[in-house]
Amino acid sequence: MTTATDTSPSMPSARWSVEQAWSWCNDQPWLCGFNYVPANSISYTEMWMAYAFDEALIDRELALAQTVGFNVLRVVLPFVVWEAEPEAFQHRFDTFLAICARHGLRVMPCFFDDCVFGAISDPEFGQQPEVVAGWYANGWTPSPGHTRVRDPQQRPRLEQYVKAIMAQHRTDARVVCWDLYNEPGNSGMGDDTLPLLTDAFRWAQTIDPQQPITSGYFGRDSNCNQFVLAASDVITFHNYDTPAELRQQIAGLKTHGRPLICTEWLNRPRASTVADCLPIFLEQRVGAIHWGLVNGRTQTHLPWGHRPGAAEPVLWQHDLYRVNSEGEYEVYDAQEIEQFQQAIQQAAA
Repeated sequence: MTTATDTSPSMPSARWSVEQAWSWCNDQPWLCGFNYVPANSISYTEMWMAYAFDEALIDRELALAQTVGFNVLRVVLPFVVWEAEPEAFQHRFDTFLAICARHGLRVMPCFFDDCVFGAISDPEFGQQPEVVAGWYANGWTPSPGHTRVRDPQQRPRLEQYVKAIMAQHRTDARVVCWDLYNEPGNSGMGDDTLPLLTDAFRWAQTIDPQQPITSGYFGRDSNCNQFVLAASDVITFHNYDTPAELRQQIAGLKTHGRPLICTEWLNRPRASTVADCLPIFLEQRVGAIHWGLVNGRTQTHLPWGHRPGAAEPVLWQHDLYRVNSEGEYEVYDAQEIEQFQQAIQQAAA
């Protein structure tokens, strides 16, 4: 096991210059979109399994996003599915990119994720758990899994995974940016994640994609956070806090002189709301990718840590749509949709 005593952040050698980063940014629209897990999937692992990957469902859900005007989505690619069936996974990913493009959405793929919300710290290929009603994301799976992150013997296979996918799409206009690691060090991993994080940047840089590479800063003082600020071509971050705290974080991150994208936000009970935070992202020209689109098996309308038997929340934490008893999509808050539409139109004017 790697410990904090034998790792330290280092400056990468192939990072984009500030000028390159801004040249890329100036060629983009104001990025506004969402993190995506289809309603039929309890996790990203399930989303990409053959039994759950539903092209028609994804098409219907992303058609909703198109009506709002969203132009980007972020999605995690699970290592365990690629490892078990790499060719089939690559085909599904290409199919997914095609569906997204049909609806005016570019994609920010993410390779690794340390987050755990239930009992699964090491995902397995195959049928995923059933939903436990009232448990926020009970079947969530990290990627590649905590044991694999800590095992140096897994590194060659993980390298192959990153390079195979990036090499196939390094000039693909449907990919807007590569997010190498979601919340590195979260769920008790700490600096055990740092060796894989640094390797992921090194592997990505050898592919030399036309898109920028990044990993998100998520508000904790750690060696992983220090590294991602030093390594990322464009700076991404997470903020589920009040408008005042969001402004403060943006101001701090702007001192690094690079384009900013918030790759997770929207927590209504904590005052991270569309009405109050979206105007800040627009005003500051910071990309805004909230969590999530259609509420489903992840149950992310519940607050973090919600367990069976607890009272239903007065406000949803995340998500914009739900599926009613007749299988039709309903808007959670029509005013929020109007606010997204107006902000996107204003940015394009």
